[in-house]
Amino acid sequence: MNFNLTQIPERTVRPRKFGITMVMDKGLSVQGAKDFMSVSYPHVDIVKLGFGTSFVTPTLREKLEVYRSYDIPVYFGGTLFEAFLIRNQFDDYLSICKDFGINHIEVSDGSITIPHAEKCGYIEKLTKHVTVLSEVGSKDAAHIIPPYKWIELMKAELEAGSTYVIAEAREAGTVGIYRGTGEVREGLVQEILTQIPEEKIIWEAPQKEQQLYFLELIGCNVNLGNIAPSEMLPLEAMRIGLRGDTFHLYLNKETV
Repeated sequence: MNFNLTQIPERTVRPRKFGITMVMDKGLSVQGAKDFMSVSYPHVDIVKLGFGTSFVTPTLREKLEVYRSYDIPVYFGGTLFEAFLIRNQFDDYLSICKDFGINHIEVSDGSITIPHAEKCGYIEKLTKHVTVLSEVGSKDAAHIIPPYKWIELMKAELEAGSTYVIAEAREAGTVGIYRGTGEVREGLVQEILTQIPEEKIIWEAPQKEQQLYFLELIGCNVNLGNIAPSEMLPLEAMRIGLRGDTFHLYLNKETV
């Protein structure tokens, strides 16, 4: 850090097992990725190339090299996995990931229906070769999953070999663990946390108020995902109490 300040909470450091930040790259150029990394790389743990953007990115290999030069893992969005799966091209997907040097794979079923035992089978197969992140929750706002089911699905996917389970929110933060307004489904979140270890969950939280909720609930080392590149440094500042929303969160009230 650039200055000496007391009463700053202790953040985990890369390579982190928890307290991670997953950034969603929805179409940065090669130069944009370089600029982003130049200011944010110490705080970024993993980059997701959102939904199917990797399919249409003309400079994909060059951009992947930028992230690799900073030892940042990259993975393709779960929607791309589902796009290959529904076309019966699972093996093609594995070949493409190998060809592009992708060592993290997201297994999701937010846009298509996969029997859960089959989804766990994909996780078990993939975890022998790559790091698996599996996403729980639907992208359909009308599909409300009860808390007990979230817990059941998350437990099964972690047991199948997922390193993390991702709580679905989409890039807008208006489905899954959130209501259509972006408001957190607090009862759902708190019930999940009674059964699933907090360090194993990545909460998709693209909106500032959502990030704040999880920082206040779990602490500065909560796992957060779907963070926009432009919001990376603001989030890190908020994590450690250097933004108005969390300014008083870590201060010792007896000495301040």
